[in-house]
Amino acid sequence: MNITCELLEQSKRCALPKTDKPLPFGQLRTNHMFLMDYRDGGWHDARIVPYGPIELMPGAMCLHYGQTIFEGAKAFIHDDGEIYLFRYDKNCERLNHSARNLCMPEVPVEDQMEATLRLVDIERDWCPNMPESSLYIRPFMFATQDSLGVKPASAYTFCIMLSPAGPYYAGGFSNAIRLLITTKYHRAVSGGTGTSKCGGNYASSLQAQEYAKKMNCDQVLYLDATNQTLEEVGTMNHYHVEKDGTFVIPAFNDSILKSVTSQSVLELATMKDLPISIKARSETIRVDEFVEGVKSGDIIEAGGFGTAAVISPVGSYLLEDGTEITVGDGAVGKYSRQFYGYYSTMQIGRNPAPEGWQIQVPRYGE
Repeated sequence: MNITCELLEQSKRCALPKTDKPLPFGQLRTNHMFLMDYRDGGWHDARIVPYGPIELMPGAMCLHYGQTIFEGAKAFIHDDGEIYLFRYDKNCERLNHSARNLCMPEVPVEDQMEATLRLVDIERDWCPNMPESSLYIRPFMFATQDSLGVKPASAYTFCIMLSPAGPYYAGGFSNAIRLLITTKYHRAVSGGTGTSKCGGNYASSLQAQEYAKKMNCDQVLYLDATNQTLEEVGTMNHYHVEKDGTFVIPAFNDSILKSVTSQSVLELATMKDLPISIKARSETIRVDEFVEGVKSGDIIEAGGFGTAAVISPVGSYLLEDGTEITVGDGAVGKYSRQFYGYYSTMQIGRNPAPEGWQIQVPRYGE
């Protein structure tokens, strides 16, 4: 791919703030971004330019009909001083899955990969080297055609921006969160866009998220449209742990977004010769059986898997009737702690990763 570069002079570039405090999640930006435009049935004008405003016509279809999709991935600096993307091919594939679901053009995986590697190389000084931090990668695509007809657009922009980031939830992994289980809101329904990482899914979750905050909860654990089975949390897939240490993840269906982290857990559970023993399965989980399992102590830990959150332990759940149920002793459990230690050190290269999971960022030079 022919990528042109328009880079800021060194004297005009910002730098990663030097601090001992955890970085905020999603607030910082690097100096440059990648852009590419779709028109006349193909992608054109691949370029890396200074981070800044993107011009849109008021009639751009993304502003009216929601043709917007995005991804979230991470790059980590290893002890050898090099930067590696973690399982980024899975994010590229999922972006194209979202594109198909929203009638948007796909971006070839190899083009997504090359654009990201080139951009991260230019911005490598922004990759933080502190606990629970990473260079967060946000690729996204939106419809730019100026039209008020309800139909798939014919013009799009694909963009990649980077954000040095700390933990998603305040306090990071050590802080167990509280979830609300409610029948009042649903994230997605069968036959819709639940498996897509699209703007509309997240816009519709904001009301539920604000409701959860009013109930002094961090997020909502969504149920299916019949209110019978567990689905996912607004920002991550859900899991619980049985007494023998098995991680149980709600079965993926067409209203659940497949977390790359969840998929990694299930894949690791099938592998031999790992430093730790990992047991995991995916199955349909009835909400009444889950609640009873927490109350009885058969479920000893719970939490969420996601790229942004990585692993977020859950200490308690608030039910519809106002009852609160506590998982174990309400603190981070040993199995979640053990897996987090293994997975997070694998991401930064201190534990070996399965073949193909780490992608080193080449030094192209500017």
